[in-house]
Amino acid sequence: MGCFPKYNKERMSVIMAGLNKVSVDDINVKGKKVLVRVDFNVPLKDGVITNDNRITAALPTIKKLVADGGKVVLCSHLGKPKNGPEAKFSLAPAAARLAELVDTKVTFAADDTVVGDNAKKAVAEMNDGEIVVLENTRFRGNEETKNGEEFAKELADLVDGQVFVMDAFGSAHRAHASTAGVTKFVKETAVGYLMQKEITFLGNAVEDPVRPFVAILGGAKVADKLNVINNLLEKCDTLIIGGGMAYTFLKAQGKEVGLSLVDNEKIDYCKEMMAKAEKLGKKLLLPIDTTIAAGFPDPIDAPIDVKVVDVDNIPADMEGLDIGTKTAELFGDAVKSAKTVVWNGPMGVFENPVLAKGTIAVAKALADTDATTIIGGGDSAAAVIQLGFADKMSHISTGGGASLEYLEGKVLPGIDVIADK
Repeated sequence: MGCFPKYNKERMSVIMAGLNKVSVDDINVKGKKVLVRVDFNVPLKDGVITNDNRITAALPTIKKLVADGGKVVLCSHLGKPKNGPEAKFSLAPAAARLAELVDTKVTFAADDTVVGDNAKKAVAEMNDGEIVVLENTRFRGNEETKNGEEFAKELADLVDGQVFVMDAFGSAHRAHASTAGVTKFVKETAVGYLMQKEITFLGNAVEDPVRPFVAILGGAKVADKLNVINNLLEKCDTLIIGGGMAYTFLKAQGKEVGLSLVDNEKIDYCKEMMAKAEKLGKKLLLPIDTTIAAGFPDPIDAPIDVKVVDVDNIPADMEGLDIGTKTAELFGDAVKSAKTVVWNGPMGVFENPVLAKGTIAVAKALADTDATTIIGGGDSAAAVIQLGFADKMSHISTGGGASLEYLEGKVLPGIDVIADK
């Protein structure tokens, strides 16, 4: 945390305020019960975890609290169960995987009510330095997602209202009972190492970047990134727009985009953003060529016939599904001279091998630069991991929606509720 210069208090943003939060290094948990909100929302196939990144990302905080002699109680959501408790959304596989990764006893409290008799018994029988994993917090439905006070108090009571540690950045933009409400009923609060890392990388990138600062935005819809585009234009030196959202910008320039994804209600907004970039003297880079096909692949990874055309020559009956080769080179060149790069959203339908070339090219460009490279969660994080570039990036955010809202400069409830130093 000491890597930041002093800031003029008048321009301290909500992002930088996040850096002042009490951390696990500031508290003494020996002999205390500690409720830790982690993000164990891992992908499962037939009950087997297909990617354990979110569990391994939580290990530094968990191991610290265990080593310090805390009685560590972990809670998380998994998926979106709609009809109350569902076996396929149980956290049992996550607890089993955690047990393989730590050198202490891990008990899974199988309780559909999350804090029922099994959970209470497991916590009561804990020794210092042991771990209990609670069942999926979303098994409590609206009590969790609507920040129900009763459920929040039950969670706090489970640890005798002693300590709450927030380490689930991916859920920090939600004011749920297990992310925000619980803090009203505990004596001490802190952020974990993962939260600290997210706040540091994202906060530093947006508020005090080493320049040149290049931001790359992709993904499908302009509507999803309205405030991010607006905010980043004021912060970065170059803003690159790719993915499906680029076609709304191209249409705003008066170009024919055929059957490509377009948000017609946001065309005027795109014109405003292009005018804003010009007024601020910022580079706004859009695709100059695009990979087109007769339609969207079905299934998404199906073989597909494509060709690359300049953006001035998109046929009316064709659809743009990835950036083209000249665009990949243009975007890559913009990254070469950067010192800080934030990337959120793929350049095309990266799940299809034929339509992943643009996303791969951008990932390679980031891998080859000596800039601080920050991948803003969600699909771009999945793409970087899937394409094998994860170890080349400075930081891959664990939060899709949370990182987007953070880049907008929004207050995240799961950070806001933690005590300041």
